[in-house]
Amino acid sequence: MTEITENNGVMEVCNQLLKEVGCDFVALALQNEVGPDVRWHYASGNVNDKYKRITVRFGKGIAGKIISSGSPMMLSDFPNDIYGKVTDHPIMLAEKLISCYAVPLFFNGSPKGVLLVGKRVSYTFSEDEQEQVKESAESVEQLLGSQILGGGA
Repeated sequence: MTEITENNGVMEVCNQLLKEVGCDFVALALQNEVGPDVRWHYASGNVNDKYKRITVRFGKGIAGKIISSGSPMMLSDFPNDIYGKVTDHPIMLAEKLISCYAVPLFFNGSPKGVLLVGKRVSYTFSEDEQEQVKESAESVEQLLGSQILGGGA
């Protein structure tokens, strides 16, 4: 997938979302152009760089599940409210997140990415906060769409 560069505004959208929602962490994952794997490409508020090394299979982890379902997902009290193993959620473990809300990013009508906001405390994201995440996801889709669909920058 296209490497995200600073000049495309994606980092600005993520940093702004971090402030607006008052969360601890914002991250962007994209499905690889070749193969089903999903990688985290950008994070704001991260405690380390582990996110850069996380790759999940299509349908696995938060990013993989959202891309395979095309639906948003919320965890309010990780690891207490999950299905499957704790290790199936590497971004939550790497960033010590307890709660998150994530939405799919659509390119050419297919879910190919994920925008995630997280907190390091137990929390349920309000409808307003969820709407802000969805609006930010639409901004990211527009910013990245031409790069991804156009075959790179």
